[in-house]
Amino acid sequence: MARSRMIRRQRKRKRKRKLLFSIVIVLFLGVIGYSSFQFVAGQNLGADNGGTGNSEENEETKEDFENRDLEVEKPEDNKVNILLVGSDQRDQEVSRTDTIMIGQYNTEKGTAKLVSIMRDTYVQIPGRGYNKINASYAMGDVALLSETIEKNFGVPIDHYAVVNFEGFKDIINTVSPNGIEIDVEKRMQYTDNAGDVNINLYPGEQKLNGSQLLDYARYRNDIESDFGRVRRQQQVMSRLKEEMVSFSSIPKLPKTAGLLSSYIATDMSNAQLMNYGRMFLMNPAENIQTKRIPVDGSYENKRIANIGLVLSHNEQQNRQAIQNFLSTESEQDKAQASQDSLTESNKKES
Repeated sequence: MARSRMIRRQRKRKRKRKLLFSIVIVLFLGVIGYSSFQFVAGQNLGADNGGTGNSEENEETKEDFENRDLEVEKPEDNKVNILLVGSDQRDQEVSRTDTIMIGQYNTEKGTAKLVSIMRDTYVQIPGRGYNKINASYAMGDVALLSETIEKNFGVPIDHYAVVNFEGFKDIINTVSPNGIEIDVEKRMQYTDNAGDVNINLYPGEQKLNGSQLLDYARYRNDIESDFGRVRRQQQVMSRLKEEMVSFSSIPKLPKTAGLLSSYIATDMSNAQLMNYGRMFLMNPAENIQTKRIPVDGSYENKRIANIGLVLSHNEQQNRQAIQNFLSTESEQDKAQASQDSLTESNKKES
């Protein structure tokens, strides 16, 4: 009798385990199916709206980037430097960029840094002479822009990612359909009929949709000029990151990833893109250090014939500033290294 009860209990436990296992498998397949469906939906949305991330043109750009003349050697460390570019190409125009950033990821520590280079910075473009740094992008795409950064600042570029501003709007609207909250610090109004730009924002805390958030990030028609724009670009990046890791946005991440793959032209594989994106998202905004080039006290406005108003800067000072910023450990890294050393020492003593 006792043996019979024990056999029945064992059979019951086996049935429960099988049921639990089946539920887990169904849930897992459901998540995979949902994520795949949303990823493809994001890709299709991007393609319908003109996304060119997987185009033949990007394949040519990749080849040019890989075959560029390297100005500096990559040091053997765990840091990856990614050139981030915001493209504003319209119809058959030459590509332009208002946004030039270097995102650095420490693959060992999982930390991130962000450098913004102002578009009017007066630099030597390899083979083209001196001009604004964003002119190098118009002249030779990311390959020449990378060479220009490496030559002038001694920073090796490992990868690139170019996002079209139109794609930025769709990404924002997908991540946060109700808008992203921003405290607009002043009245912002500017119309450029030639470029089809119509910025019209009022001051105060409010939720901005993709188009409005792009206007906020691009505005520069005040006393701050490009300096204010760079500050707002970094602010928008931080707010977007916070929104993407919020609980309400997590289900939208597969579709957002599909959009990104459609709108971002890059030399990175999807796995690399997702891995670096994960590092960026997992870092609290306050832990991501930022820098602007040129640094304070190192530049002056100058008007150059046939070029216009530029930021003439102390080349050596800014080269040193950006190298120090990207190569020096943050205070957080130093504290962690000190703690690791202390832990290792205690282990040896014990």
